[in-house]
Amino acid sequence: MHCNRESNEAATARLLDWLFVQALLDQAISGRTDELNREFNSGHPFRHLIIDQFLNAEFCRQLMTEFPAFDPTYALNERGETGRKAVVTDLERLGPAYARFDQMIRSPEFLALIGRITGIPSLLYDPEYIGGGTHENLDGQELDSHVDFNYHPRRQWHRRLNLIVFLNSEWERDWGGCLELLPDPWTPEGARPAAVVVPVANRAVLFETNEHSWHGFRRIQLPGDRANLSRRSIAVYFYTKERPESETEASHGTLYVHRQLGGHIRAGHTLQQEDVDEIRTLLARRDVHMKFLYERELEFSRVISGMVKSPSFRLGRALTWPARAIRRLKN
Repeated sequence: MHCNRESNEAATARLLDWLFVQALLDQAISGRTDELNREFNSGHPFRHLIIDQFLNAEFCRQLMTEFPAFDPTYALNERGETGRKAVVTDLERLGPAYARFDQMIRSPEFLALIGRITGIPSLLYDPEYIGGGTHENLDGQELDSHVDFNYHPRRQWHRRLNLIVFLNSEWERDWGGCLELLPDPWTPEGARPAAVVVPVANRAVLFETNEHSWHGFRRIQLPGDRANLSRRSIAVYFYTKERPESETEASHGTLYVHRQLGGHIRAGHTLQQEDVDEIRTLLARRDVHMKFLYERELEFSRVISGMVKSPSFRLGRALTWPARAIRRLKN
């Protein structure tokens, strides 16, 4: 009787969880998992899926209404400078709709649904929303092509999927800010996007994160009568404890590739003022990035130097000296 009662309680909990998720998603999602799985697997240049009407329409409107105002304290970049992108990771405090969104994302039924759509089982939710949460990008902001960090920095889980839900009541492709999925940003041909996603409300993008899932967006350039708008979204990252060995790489942070000069900058072209501004901007950004890499290299060198000078390292060298000496004699 005791086992039956626990089994019934577990079944009831799963049913309530399923009903909760179904109430927040568009009603058609759960009935399309096979179709969505095929679309995801056929995505180019890497596995991805675009879903219009991802959320229940009223729920999406509530998220748009509760979206936080731009706060410079949440707009610090990797170098500690205030930028034009604000990120809020504490979703539960933003309002009832965001609390429900967080509850949905962490629910076993939702994780299982995303697992069925992508074919990636045992997905894990990140309660810290590291790198995720609400994202707001102001006019003039862009995001260089990049691949994301591949391990959760504290839990050491494998990062597997990005889910981005856009919350913009209106957006045009020529305003910039459209998510671009790229084959290879290192070459002019590869830097041409294979997929472009206009970030309109209730459109979701789900894509696999790996060593070639290059993505970003071009500079936002809003028309004068839309200067009050911003690019708004919610980003969620999913993880697994294990990953196929063929897909596993050494731990790294987010890797960026700066935008290349336009193809019109060539011999015989007369530079316009916008060309000069573009060249100066790209050179300045490369200088800043090179300084960042230089400072990081110094920090790595200090860490390695400290390890080499440590008593434990010296002891290890002393203990392994006989084996190393024998190996040198054999060679």
